Amino acid sequence: MSGVQQRVVGADEADMRFDRWCRKHFPSVAHVQLQKLLRTGQFRLDGKRLVASTRVRTGQTVRVPPLDTAALPPRPTVDPRDAKELRRMIIHEDEHVIVLNKPPGLAVQGGSKTTRHVDGMLDVLARDGERPRLVHRLDRDTSGILVLARTAVVARQLMHAFQGHAVQKLYWAIVLGKPDRESGLIDLALGKSGAPGRERMTADGLDAKNARTNYRLIARSGKIGAWVGLMPLTGRTHQLRAHMAAVGTPILGDAKYGASARSTAPPGLMLHAREVHLPLAGRKPLSIAADPPKSFTAGLAWLGLGPERLPYTAIADWDVAP
Repeated sequence: MSGVQQRVVGADEADMRFDRWCRKHFPSVAHVQLQKLLRTGQFRLDGKRLVASTRVRTGQTVRVPPLDTAALPPRPTVDPRDAKELRRMIIHEDEHVIVLNKPPGLAVQGGSKTTRHVDGMLDVLARDGERPRLVHRLDRDTSGILVLARTAVVARQLMHAFQGHAVQKLYWAIVLGKPDRESGLIDLALGKSGAPGRERMTADGLDAKNARTNYRLIARSGKIGAWVGLMPLTGRTHQLRAHMAAVGTPILGDAKYGASARSTAPPGLMLHAREVHLPLAGRKPLSIAADPPKSFTAGLAWLGLGPERLPYTAIADWDVAP
């Protein structure tokens, strides 16, 4: 039997039924066993009893009672090459958080067709049997900062901070065309539209929700394209990609949002999570910056630009309120 566990509801699990959440985390636990454990109050959500249909919220803590480990599939061993790559991604580590510089092309979490992802490598970074926890996500093709929490307590704090937009994030993007203004605010609600498997976020999408992005021009290259800084003030799916497309400057390499192919341009989505400013309870806020990958600097070179001779923007320079 396993011992009692404390699990934090992830950012991608908001509004999920509890029985579905359990099937995701403990696929070998039979439905009858789950119902019995719920009936007897052995599962708890933030210390309270619950039922199978209870909807969980990001950042809530689930008390998981001892389970028959013989019925649970063993966690797959991390490939040594993946373990080495994950350790190379670390740009900051302390007793509370780990910050990675994720390369483009690597998924954060798994799916039906995704077997290699950051979440599947995190056992490598476990300390005293406790593996780090994801507190937010990045698209597979977006590079840059990914924050992990060392403990359940820190994970809960950071998830609430991300949800409440207390975490400031700065992205770099290479866009096609040039923004009409040097800087500004894109205030455009976004909702999902399109057929299943081909969904996009658009202003006329289903159940469109408020979405706001601050942008600032860093440098431009004639009429071909520009290097911009983007600071999301909300956290909608594909927000930066959809907003830049909506104002006529799609991100280079983003065919999903209308960026026409450029045969001479380097491949890949030119979107990089450059910097994060993390509020942490009881200590000074933490600011971390991540260098862009070679694919991004190749994109700048394609425009005739280069980070080695241009000023970097920083979160401290923006002075914007959510």
